[in-house]
Amino acid sequence: MTAHSSTAPRRLVVLISGSGTNLQALIDAQNTESLPNCQITLVLSNRKAAYGLTRASTATPPLPTAYLALQPFLKTNPSKTREDYDVEVARLVIREKPDLVVLAGWMHIMSEGFLDVLNGTKVLEGEERVEKAIPVINLHPALPGAFDGANAIERAYEAFQKGEITTSGVMVHRVVKEVDRGQPLIIREVEIKKGEPIEEFEKRLHTVEWEIIVQGAKRVLDESDSNTQDTESMSA
Repeated sequence: MTAHSSTAPRRLVVLISGSGTNLQALIDAQNTESLPNCQITLVLSNRKAAYGLTRASTATPPLPTAYLALQPFLKTNPSKTREDYDVEVARLVIREKPDLVVLAGWMHIMSEGFLDVLNGTKVLEGEERVEKAIPVINLHPALPGAFDGANAIERAYEAFQKGEITTSGVMVHRVVKEVDRGQPLIIREVEIKKGEPIEEFEKRLHTVEWEIIVQGAKRVLDESDSNTQDTESMSA
């Protein structure tokens, strides 16, 4: 795979599982000052009923979508494993030759095989070798090192009620093999107000998420562009 020229749109693949509000933030930002020269080439969901797929298909212009769920995959392929499923997700992703993969509410923990394919250390039969590692970022509704994994919002809210924490937050981080432990790119604290229903806290937190998922995507794409230009200058 060759690096895209500076004039070619920067390609994003977005993985979702739910309503797609974070996806919507990326859709609204593409080709604006917030996320310039950018094109979402695929929205992939592991849930058939995810409303994010509707958001994608009704966008202007419509965005390509795909659906691949774990349990139906295993049922159709009884000799396959969860790790095989992750590799098939990776196959769909690398076919798009993306510059960045964004996990935007993707409720499935990827095994090492997924990252190995995107890093180019594992080559899939019938597919091109990934020559330049494809960065993957994730949005997580907690501060670094706090409430890794699922139900982070509920766990943070409960910890606040017990007096164990005074604030929570959200972050965009690089995806590594350890869950929610990749390098944080953007961190924002979000106050939990005393006596506030969890619904209100969650609403305010999501508003911050929509901002930083765009900021995180732009940061990684800009870094990748800069690295590509440096490499081209050295080889010129």
